[in-house]
Amino acid sequence: MSLREVDLIVLGGGPAGYVGAIRAAQLKMKVVCIDENQQFGGTCLRVGCIPSKALLESSHLYEEAKHGMAQHGIGVSDVRLDLAAMLRRKDQVVSTLTSGIQQLLKKNQVEAVVGKGKLIDPTTVEVTTSEGTVRFRAPRILLATGSRPASMRGVEEDGDRIGNSTSALKYPEVPKRLVVIGGGYIGMELGSVWRRLGSEVIVLEALDRIFPGIDKEMAQIAMRSFEKQGIQFLLNKWVESAKVEGNRCVVRCKDSEPIECDRVLLATGRVPINQGIGLESCGIETDKRGFVPVDANYRTGVPSIYAVGDLIGGAMLAHKAMEEAVVCVERMAGQASHVNYDCIPAIVYTHPEIASVGQTEEQLTEKKIEYRKGVSPYAANGRARTIGEIEGRVKILADATTDRVLGVHIIGARAGDLIAEAASAIEFGASSEDIARLCHAHPTLAEVVHEAALAVDRRAIHSA
Repeated sequence: MSLREVDLIVLGGGPAGYVGAIRAAQLKMKVVCIDENQQFGGTCLRVGCIPSKALLESSHLYEEAKHGMAQHGIGVSDVRLDLAAMLRRKDQVVSTLTSGIQQLLKKNQVEAVVGKGKLIDPTTVEVTTSEGTVRFRAPRILLATGSRPASMRGVEEDGDRIGNSTSALKYPEVPKRLVVIGGGYIGMELGSVWRRLGSEVIVLEALDRIFPGIDKEMAQIAMRSFEKQGIQFLLNKWVESAKVEGNRCVVRCKDSEPIECDRVLLATGRVPINQGIGLESCGIETDKRGFVPVDANYRTGVPSIYAVGDLIGGAMLAHKAMEEAVVCVERMAGQASHVNYDCIPAIVYTHPEIASVGQTEEQLTEKKIEYRKGVSPYAANGRARTIGEIEGRVKILADATTDRVLGVHIIGARAGDLIAEAASAIEFGASSEDIARLCHAHPTLAEVVHEAALAVDRRAIHSA
C-alpha cells in the first residue's frame, strides 16, 4: 500500500470540499480532494440544488405555456409534456457542471481521487479506489462529507414508490397522486415540480405551519399561494407509517384516515454523513444530533482535523458550506477571515420564490428587540406589472433605535436575486435609510426593496 504526503487532505468533493480544496491550492498548499462519487459536486450539484432547480424551471415553463402566456396575447395550443426530454435536460445540466468542477480542480492543481476515504489516525486517510488502496498523510485534514436525506420511523422507503428527494428527481412518469411528507423547502420545491406537471399533491406537515424557520407571515402568504395553485395541505399531521400495499402506497397519520397515492416523497430534512469516515479511530465524538463539534476555527477536538458544512450543523445550505470551507483554509494559512452567520441568505425556489436573510419578526420579538417594519407589495411595482408577476411583497425589519437593518424577507418573482442587496446591507451594517437613499434603476423589481426601505420611515412613494 502506497503512502503519499500532501499539505491538506479534503474528505468530500461537494460544495465545501471542492471549494475548500481550490482555495487551499490558491494558498500554495499541496491538496488532495477525495470523493466516493465519479462526479464531484456533492449532493447539491448531483442530486440536490442543481437538478431540482432545472426541473423547477422546466416545469414552470410548461405551466406558463399551458396557462400563463394567454395574458401576453400569445396563444399556444397542443402543449405536450415530454418528461423524458425534461429529465435528460436536467441530467445534461448536472453533467456539464460536474465536468466543470473536475476542470477547476485540475486547473488549480488539486489532485482529485475517486474512492471511499476513511480516517486512520489524526494525520492519515485511507482511500479505497477501483484500482486498490492508497493512503495520504498530511498535517491537516478537512472533513466535508456533507449530509443525506433523513429517514423516518414507519416510512418504508424502497427508493422507487416511496423515496426521498433523490428519487423524486427521476420519476419515470407523472404520479397521479403524490404525498409529500414534510412542508419544508425540499418538499415544497419538488412537490411544486410534480404539481405543475399534473400530479395531485398532498403535503403532510407535523407542525401547524409550513416552512418552519422562515418568517411566519411570509410562510402564510406562501401557503395561500400554493393552495391556489392546487396543492393540498394537511397540517398537524404526524405520519405513523407509509408502505406499498398492492399497487398503491398507503400513508397513515395519527388520528386520521389512511391516504392512498401513487408515490410518496419523504422530505423531513437531512442528517450529517458521519458514519464510515473513521471518526472513532481518532476519538472524535458527535453531538446528540450527529453533528461534529468544532471551535471558531472549525477545528475538531483533534487539533489536526477540521470540519465544515453540513457535517457541523447550522443552516444546511451549500453557500454556507462554501463560505466555511474558504474561511477554514484561510485561517489555516494565517489569514484573517470570517463567516457572518447573521447574514446567510436562504431561498425557496417555488413560484413565487421566497428569500430571507437576517432575523424574522418572531426572533426579534423573542429577543425583545424593538424594531420598525417597512413593507412594499409587488403589485405597486411597474416592472412586476409588465412581466405579469404582481404576487408578493418585500419586508424590511430595522432596529427601532439605530435603524440598522436586522432582517429582510421577500416573497415574489426573483426573490432569490433580490436578496443579495439585503445580504450586503446587513453584512456592512447598513440602515434602512441607506437603502432608501440608494438610487435604484427604474423599472426594476429591485425598486420593491427600495420602497420597503422607504416604508420603514413611513415615506413610501408608490405603495400605500
